[in-house]
Amino acid sequence: MSLELDRRGFLRAGVAAGVMAATGSGMSPAFAAPRRGGTLRMGIAGANTSDSWDARTHSDSFMIMMGHGTVFDCLTEVGADGVLKGELAESWEPSADAKTWIFNLRKGVTFHNGKPFNADDVIASLNLHTAEDAKSAAKPIVSSIAELTKMNDHQVKMVLKAGNADFPFLMSDYHIVMHPAGAIEESIAKGIGTGGYMVENHDPGVRTIVKRYDGHYKTDACFFDSIEQIAINDGSARMNALMTGQVDAINRVDFKTEVLMKRNPNINIFEVTGNQHFTFPMQTGLEPYNNPDVRMALKLAFNRQELVDKILQGHGAVANDHPIGPANQYWHKDLAQREYDPEKAKALLKKAGMEGLTVDLSAANAAFPGAIDAAQLLQSSASAAGINIKVTQEPDDGYWSNVWLKKPWCAAYWSGRATEDWMWSTAYESGVPWNDTAWEDARFQELLLQGRAELDTGKRKGIYHEMQEICSNDGGTVIPMYANYVDAHSTKLTNSGTIGNLWQMDGSRIAERWWFS
Repeated sequence: MSLELDRRGFLRAGVAAGVMAATGSGMSPAFAAPRRGGTLRMGIAGANTSDSWDARTHSDSFMIMMGHGTVFDCLTEVGADGVLKGELAESWEPSADAKTWIFNLRKGVTFHNGKPFNADDVIASLNLHTAEDAKSAAKPIVSSIAELTKMNDHQVKMVLKAGNADFPFLMSDYHIVMHPAGAIEESIAKGIGTGGYMVENHDPGVRTIVKRYDGHYKTDACFFDSIEQIAINDGSARMNALMTGQVDAINRVDFKTEVLMKRNPNINIFEVTGNQHFTFPMQTGLEPYNNPDVRMALKLAFNRQELVDKILQGHGAVANDHPIGPANQYWHKDLAQREYDPEKAKALLKKAGMEGLTVDLSAANAAFPGAIDAAQLLQSSASAAGINIKVTQEPDDGYWSNVWLKKPWCAAYWSGRATEDWMWSTAYESGVPWNDTAWEDARFQELLLQGRAELDTGKRKGIYHEMQEICSNDGGTVIPMYANYVDAHSTKLTNSGTIGNLWQMDGSRIAERWWFS
């Protein structure tokens, strides 16, 4: 019995999972039948000199795009239309309680070094994330597997510690790419995967060049002869590179120059609404962020609508201090929206004995476009509550390794995830590597485990609504705004007509899904 999950949340084999993927909603204004050829040049933000082919450490757009969907493949893939489909796994079969999953692997696949792909590679690749010294953001996902068994060369059985109706979605996580067993160190060093493109040159923080792998199993994807992805972290330089024809596509449109780009007849801007959210995580184990009244006071000091208007230029919406977005199935749209209230913030600080609070806030535009301006706007709005925010402008390069998870309060962003549990378990579950606030709440953690195993949609909705309330009211992350994905490309490029909204740049799979018209 094979099984598919789709954005409507049904397990077609009869297990009521109640899951939903972010639905592709962006439409390319140009469309032509796919054709092969040409070199795609992209100017991409989110590069660092520490970048490597170890997908366990990928945290920003440059390597996420070069990793899954370009050089490497995952077991599953969320399509541009939001439907989960097989990638290196052709199909999967659940037990009635969604605790045991059998993945049927694709045959005839080879790595770039010629090694045939099989079950041994799956097991070795998954075990990478649970190794004793592993620093993997996907460790919480893989560590949920109690037993990992090779049934035959093209079938793997995974027995989970507890039922998880979303599990096949988790196998599409961009950290969980497949490496060749017995040559994993070489694979990480050189970028040897099963993806549609193989590495020619990789200069971390500068550029990466790949060429089409003719032996790839996807005959309806990967149309470019080669791809040159150039690191352009500076927003103005990135916009200029596209407007002057130096590159064919860019991510993270700078809203300050958007009007100029729209006037250029050779450029299309494509925008989709997903679950991306911009955040300000606090280390709740440190003073003063260990005080819930202080956390709430800081949340009330954000003028959210001002941030949406001035930072996003209207390309988004106010958020409510939890990470579940409008593209999620169980988004709590009726949760009372937190408003800017400096007087209430001031009263909470007085209650906490912290009137005239002074705090440091680290920010760089590497966190998200306009993060420094956002921090300065917050500095201004918080002053009405008697809060003195000292903004530290950090370097873009190395921000994610030197500032995020290191500084007590900083700017950050999250792409969101296709399912609620995926988002919670990645960044809010107790002890996971990317819990960037180290926030602990016993009731929240109890509900997290209940929701993961619950197959009744109605009960699951109640669980996830309560979790959003707890996170919003007590959590250590200020989440003031949802941000649309706004990218741009030359009119020479086109696609199928549907653009995915799980990540930037068509689910970070523009390399596979686009072509020159």
